[in-house]
Amino acid sequence: MTDTTTGPGMDGGSRKADIMGYLKKHMREYGILIALVAIMAFFQVATGGILLKPVNLTNLILQNSYIVIMAIGMLLVIVAGHIDLSVGSVMGFVGAVAAVMIVNWGIPWPIAGILCLGVGAVIGMAQGFWVAYYRIPSFIVTLAGMLVFKGLTLALLEGQSVGPFPPAFRLIASGFIADPFGVDGFNLLSLLIGIAVATGLLVMAVRTRRRHEAAGVEDEPFAFFAAKNGMIFLALVWMSFLMADFRGLPNVFIVMALLIGIYSFLTSKTTIGRRIYAIGGNEKAASLSGINSQRLTFLTFANMGLLAGLAGIVFAARLNTATPKAGLGFELDVIAAVFIGGASMSGGVGTVVGAVIGAFIMGVMNNGMSILGIGIDWQQCIKGLVLLAAVIFDVMNKKKG
Repeated sequence: MTDTTTGPGMDGGSRKADIMGYLKKHMREYGILIALVAIMAFFQVATGGILLKPVNLTNLILQNSYIVIMAIGMLLVIVAGHIDLSVGSVMGFVGAVAAVMIVNWGIPWPIAGILCLGVGAVIGMAQGFWVAYYRIPSFIVTLAGMLVFKGLTLALLEGQSVGPFPPAFRLIASGFIADPFGVDGFNLLSLLIGIAVATGLLVMAVRTRRRHEAAGVEDEPFAFFAAKNGMIFLALVWMSFLMADFRGLPNVFIVMALLIGIYSFLTSKTTIGRRIYAIGGNEKAASLSGINSQRLTFLTFANMGLLAGLAGIVFAARLNTATPKAGLGFELDVIAAVFIGGASMSGGVGTVVGAVIGAFIMGVMNNGMSILGIGIDWQQCIKGLVLLAAVIFDVMNKKKG
């Protein structure tokens, strides 16, 4: 008798079913990555190649750095099952505090910067206290915070812009990595850093896959693994080359990369990260299992305040002035970036990389539409529809699951 259950046809059908099953299970993470590539390709063609020119690519990173920084903090808040509407106002307020300290009071900028980070963290703690320990809905607490810190910014600046900042302070947002190799017109160190980071990520991905295979828990088809990591490697090296050909990697890019690495490790490899996901998935069950949900909620808001403070410093350094309208509406871009990046409205789902991709999707759309001359009115409409589509996709995906 011939065993027909293991024939080539059955193997192919089984393999196809496995691939389709994997795609359905990981639709979120692959969907946003494909969306970013498709949007970048569309605007690259529509703008006649302007989008990915070195100067515009550098500007894209600089323009979205503060959104990315806040999106990382907002991810943890949303994963924990809450939301923070005050981040734009807190960012503007901390920038105003930095301006008053450095420009008006003459405090050295490194000391003022540390104090401003502390101000942001204290604001986050104050809001997190009411949410975590008194169970006041985060929507209400942070909506109140948004109004309070808008008013305090106006009062602190007395309705006027304050600046300019010292040149050393401005380098936080507008400076570039110095090249010790002295190659004329090309920042070789930036390219080498890009290659090193891309290689490091590839090595870590391969090691992780081998560990999963040894434990028998790896479900990603090798073709998907190779294609995804190969594309990431090539994209990082290519971007590093483009920026090295202009002025090199911006200082703020290094800050962003460090934050992405630290928070990716925190959320995926540490106990505290897993517990934040647990309280977002089911807070009652997490509490019954011994997790201190109140303390973790408090810490997520404190962390959000700290990163909003850092974003405020970066934004003020980039503008070279603090204005009463700084941060206006930024909370909407930050929240949209996290949801577009695959986070769930109900909490417990989302990744740091997804939030960063979501932020760059918003950034590429803003940049591309501005280059094409699309008015701010239609830009807002299109961004709103993209956010709605992301939320609908999340809901439909859940129902299918």
